[in-house]
Amino acid sequence: MLAMMGKIVFVLQLADESLARIQAVTPDREIVHGKDSSVWLPHVKTAEIIGGWNRKVAEASLGTEPSPLRWIHNWGAGVDRMPLQEFKRRGIILTNASGVHAFPVSETVWAMMLAWTRKLHIYMRNQSRRMWGDANVSLELHGSRLGVLGVGAIGEEIARLGKAFGMQTYGLRRSGQPSAWIDRMYGREGLHELLAQCDYVVNVLPLTDDTRRLMGREQFACMKESAFYVSVGRGGATDETALIEALEDGRIAGAGLDVFETEPLTADSPLWRMDNVIITPHSSGSTGRYDERVIDIFVENLQAYRDGKTPSVNRVDLDLQY
Repeated sequence: MLAMMGKIVFVLQLADESLARIQAVTPDREIVHGKDSSVWLPHVKTAEIIGGWNRKVAEASLGTEPSPLRWIHNWGAGVDRMPLQEFKRRGIILTNASGVHAFPVSETVWAMMLAWTRKLHIYMRNQSRRMWGDANVSLELHGSRLGVLGVGAIGEEIARLGKAFGMQTYGLRRSGQPSAWIDRMYGREGLHELLAQCDYVVNVLPLTDDTRRLMGREQFACMKESAFYVSVGRGGATDETALIEALEDGRIAGAGLDVFETEPLTADSPLWRMDNVIITPHSSGSTGRYDERVIDIFVENLQAYRDGKTPSVNRVDLDLQY
């Protein structure tokens, strides 16, 4: 890879501290950033590195050839809406923010699981009605079985916290490679066996051709009727119609949902009215430290790029789609 010559364009406003960190690595390069597209859009066509991605960036950066664009750093973890094969054809490197979500997403997962187990969502509804009533709490997290679909950085943190509750942990990973926090790891072929054993199933899978609607009627039928399903990865990895049927028919006990096949979740979705469902608006990764953690990844990669090396932290495999 050639040493960096072109400008760096961010499709967001950088904090002063973040800008200073980037300038310290590349003091002689032009850096463009701003909240309003009028600031950065005129520079996209001449950018060598772009931080962030949206429709306007796609149209401007990929509209002509040849282009100086060599590297894109996605500000989120999901890349399922990006033109990955076009990046591959053009030789563009893609990195993402995978890993920055581990703490906030895992905390959301545990908030949902604890709320469900202790019926806090029911008590909060009762509180709004000034109604005193026992929700017949009978479950405990301690000693139960936790299944994690997608054992990456987020999945490992969820499993680590599970061990603090004395839970048995089961994991699904494409490679089947072991993890220190997973008692038993499965490859894709072991999904049904995993589902049948677990009291809580957490889906943190990315959306790829292989994972699209991976959780469907057949999979929900494998779960215990007492099991709780949490989805915080990508909405498209769950067949929402099949999930609704499983909840309505009592084939699973409940669900905690942060992501959906269509977002925002439509007002007529049956999920809104279900007492055994907890809904959050794709906010599980939200944290005041988000940009700081993304910049950590970007700066490490930028140092490598400056030295003529390929950015390797969170580099996306364009064929695997994550």
